[in-house]
Amino acid sequence: MATAVAEQAVDNPLLEDAEFPRFDAVEARHVVPGIRQLLTDLVGVVLQENELVKLEANLQPSWPGLVQPLEKIVDRLSVAWGVVSHLKAVKDSEELRLAVEEVQPDKVAFTLRLGQSKPIFEAFKEMKEGQEWNTLSEAQQRIVEIQLKEAFLNGVGLEDEARKRFNQIKQDLEKLSTKFSEHVLDSTKKYAKLLTDPRDVEGLPPTALGLAAQAAEAKGYEGATADLGPWIITLDIPSYIPFLKHARNRSLREEVYRAFITQASSGDLDNTPIINKILELRLEKAKLLGYNNHAEVSMALKMATLEKAEELLEQLRSSSWDAALIDLQDLKDYAKEQGAPDGSNICLWDITFWSERLREAKFDINEEELRPYFSLPKVTDGLFSLASTLFGVKIEAADGLAPVWHKDVRFYQVKELSGEPIAYFYFDAYSRPSEKRGGAWMDEVLGRSELLAPKGRHARLPVAHMVCNQTPPVGDEPSLMTFREVETVFHEFGHALQHMLTRQNEGLVAGIRNVEWDAVELPSQFMENWCYHRATLMGMAKHYKTGETLPEEVYVKLKAARNFRAASMMLRQIHFASVDLELHSRFQPGGPETVFDVDKRIGWRTQVIPLLPEDRFLCSFSHIFAGGYSAGYYSYKWAEVLSADAFAAFEEAGLENEVAVKETGRKFRETVLGLGGGRPPLQVFKDFRGREPSTDALLRHSGLLPAVAA
Repeated sequence: MATAVAEQAVDNPLLEDAEFPRFDAVEARHVVPGIRQLLTDLVGVVLQENELVKLEANLQPSWPGLVQPLEKIVDRLSVAWGVVSHLKAVKDSEELRLAVEEVQPDKVAFTLRLGQSKPIFEAFKEMKEGQEWNTLSEAQQRIVEIQLKEAFLNGVGLEDEARKRFNQIKQDLEKLSTKFSEHVLDSTKKYAKLLTDPRDVEGLPPTALGLAAQAAEAKGYEGATADLGPWIITLDIPSYIPFLKHARNRSLREEVYRAFITQASSGDLDNTPIINKILELRLEKAKLLGYNNHAEVSMALKMATLEKAEELLEQLRSSSWDAALIDLQDLKDYAKEQGAPDGSNICLWDITFWSERLREAKFDINEEELRPYFSLPKVTDGLFSLASTLFGVKIEAADGLAPVWHKDVRFYQVKELSGEPIAYFYFDAYSRPSEKRGGAWMDEVLGRSELLAPKGRHARLPVAHMVCNQTPPVGDEPSLMTFREVETVFHEFGHALQHMLTRQNEGLVAGIRNVEWDAVELPSQFMENWCYHRATLMGMAKHYKTGETLPEEVYVKLKAARNFRAASMMLRQIHFASVDLELHSRFQPGGPETVFDVDKRIGWRTQVIPLLPEDRFLCSFSHIFAGGYSAGYYSYKWAEVLSADAFAAFEEAGLENEVAVKETGRKFRETVLGLGGGRPPLQVFKDFRGREPSTDALLRHSGLLPAVAA
C-alpha cells in the first residue's frame, strides 16, 4: 500500500519543496496520492520510518527534543493541506471535491492521532512543571500552555469508547462542514434571473448593467450588452447588492431577496438537516469533554467568556435599538414623501433600496457615481502608501516570482525601507461565481519560522493570500469599486499585515497563529478606519480616466455619511452573533424549537422589522457552519471595540501630525502586528494603549454615544 502511494506521488507538485507552492500545477489528481504520501511520511504504515512515531519514541521534554520536531510535522501538513483547501475555495470543481472527500478522513485521523498523543501531552506537562520552565521565553511558555489546552480539547484525556466516539464526531463534523459549503456555492451558482425587458432593470447603474450582461453572455446569450441586454441577476454579492440597492421594480427586488434568504434550504441542496446534525454533534462532543455546551468549548481558547460576550452584545444592542427605530421611521417618511406606496408598508426588500435613496438625498452622494474614483490599481497604491507611512515598509509588485492559480491573481513582495524582503502575498480580487466561494478572507500560505529557515537565511519568510469577491473589470475598464469594496480590501490587508509583519521567530505563535480568535479581527477592523482618513482617501480617490482627485466636498459628504444607519448595521451584526451564541449554548437539538424559531425569537430583540416566516439565512451562514466562527461570531464586535480604541490612539496623537502618526504606527507594528500569538492579546493591547480597552471609541465612531448635557 505504502509503495503504491509513493509511486503515485512521484513528481507530485503538491509535495515539491519549492520556495512557493505550485498553485499553477496542482490538480485534483494530485490530491489523494500527495496527501496520502505525506501522511505516510508523518504517521505511516512502516512505523520506523514516519516522523510522529519517531518523535514519540525519542521524546525529551525540552525545546529541541519536543517542540521543534513537532513544529516540523505540523508545518508540513498545514502547508500541503492549505494548498488543497485554498484551491477548493478559489478553483472549485467536481474532481477536486471528490478528491478532498476521499482523503479528508485520512487527514482528520492524523490530526486526531497527533492531538491525542499521550507521550507528547505528558512531555509538555513535564516541561511546564520542570526546572527549565523559567528559562523559556514568554512566547515559548505560551506555546507549551496552548499545546496542553488544545490537547485536552482534542480529547487526549478520553479513553476507549469515549475516544472512539469523539474521533467519529470530528470526522463527521469535517464532512458536514464541507458539504454545507458546497451546497451554498451550488445554490448561488444555480440561481440566474434572466431579464429581457429594459423596464425590469430601470435604476441599475452602468456597472451593474455591464456585469449583468457579462453574466448573460457567460450563460450563452451571445452579444448581450449593458444597454440592450439580456441581463442575468445572480445571488453573487456584486450582482445581488446593486440590484437590491437600485432596481426600481419592487416585485423583482422581492423575488431576488426571497431567493437570497432561502439559499441552500430546499431540495438536494437543503442545509437544514446538516445544521441540525452539526449542532447535535457539537453538543455531544462538548459533553464528552466535560463541558455543558459547544460555546464553552469555543470560549476555552478565546479572550471572552460566554457571559462577557453576551454582556457586550447587550450593551451594544441597547445603545442601538432606539436609534435603529428612528432609522426605520426616516425611511418610511422619505418613501412617503416620494409618493411611493412602500412607505406605508416598508418591507425587507425595500430597506436597501430606500436606504440608498435617502443617503443620496441626505448627503448628495451616489455610490455608483463614486466608482470611477476607486479603481483597484489606485486603491492598492493608496493602501500600500499608507502601510509605508504607518509601518515603515515598501510593497512592490512581484508578478512572475511565484506561480498563481488564475491569470488575474497578483503577487507582491513586502520589504523594509532598507530594501530587505520580509514577506510576500497573493491578491485574488475578483468575483468568479462559477468556481470561487463568496465573501472575502485572508489566510497563510507559509508562516514565519526560524526553525524552518532556508539555508543561508535567518528565518523562513511569511507568505499570505488575500481573497476578495469584488466587481470584476467590465470590458476595457478596470475594476471600479464601491466604497464598501474598498473597506473590504483594507480589512483583509489588516489580517495580512499581522501575518506578514510578525516579529515572532517561534513558528507556532508567529503571525496570526494562536492569536485568540476574538482578537484576530483587531488589525483588520483597525485598517478600515483609514478609509475615512482624508490624506489616505484623497491619495487614492483618483478618477480612472482623468486622474482628477475626488472633490473635497464629496469627501466631506462621504465622511458625514459614515454613520448613516450605523445603529441598524450594528443590530444586524448583533443579531448574527446572538443567534450563534444561542444555538451553541442553550438550544437543544431535536427539542420543541427549530433553529429558525431561535433566529426569529432573537430577531424580535435585534431586528426592527421581523424576519419573514420563510427566512432561511442560517442555511447559508457559512461563518458558523463551515468556517471558524462557531460560538465566535461575536468576535467581530469584541475586536471592533479593540480596533476602534486602537485607532483612537492615532486620533489622540493627531491624524494630520505625520510625525506622531508614524511614531504611533511603529508602536502598533511592534505590539499588535509584531507579537502574534506569543503574548496574551489583552496584554498586547495594553502594551500598545497603556490601559485596558474601552467601548467608548466604538460608540463614538458609530455616533451612538449618548449626548452629554451641558
